[in-house]
Amino acid sequence: MQEFATIIIDFDSTLVQVESLEDLADIALANADDRLERVQSIADLTNQAMTGTMGFDEALARRIPLLGARREHLTELVEVLKQKYTPSLLRNTAWFRANSERLYVVSGGFREFIVPVMEPLGFKPENIFANTFIFDDAGNITAADTANFLSQDDGKTKLLRHLNLPKPRLIIGDGFSDYQLRASGECEAFYVLTENINRSEVVKRADRVLASFDELLG
Repeated sequence: MQEFATIIIDFDSTLVQVESLEDLADIALANADDRLERVQSIADLTNQAMTGTMGFDEALARRIPLLGARREHLTELVEVLKQKYTPSLLRNTAWFRANSERLYVVSGGFREFIVPVMEPLGFKPENIFANTFIFDDAGNITAADTANFLSQDDGKTKLLRHLNLPKPRLIIGDGFSDYQLRASGECEAFYVLTENINRSEVVKRADRVLASFDELLG
């Protein structure tokens, strides 16, 4: 791992075991009669975006209204996600802390919950890049900020071009948007992590397949 000046890591299904918007929907829709249908719709849209069959921007815009979420639900979500860290991440926290300067989290998820979930493990808030929610005056989540690169299709590539981080760069993730960083030339290597989910469409595009972080750091 010493050959990479910058290591970029995805959040959902990579640093945590789940897709966080699905867990947020479970919390926000706990008493909704159509909870199961809406959560399944969110999951389907996520999978389409992560396998590259739907643009990330379209999938995100369609998921937000299904959430029915409010600002206060995010506090509960943070506590839920702290119970769902990827197991091999927890086994290697000393390495992640020691390399925090060159570690970046780049996610299509949201800063409002990613920062408080990852900061206790030594990840630097200023190295975490993610979407941001828009709230109405009553505290309802109404949209994602579309001015944010990460709300857009191929947003991770756009963000990396803007940041101009030191090279060579490695991206570790589980989805098509992670592979796009390799395809665009913004990262020199793409390692797919299959510890939490195995997307065959993504695996076949990876430079290396990791069953866990242990394979890199152990």
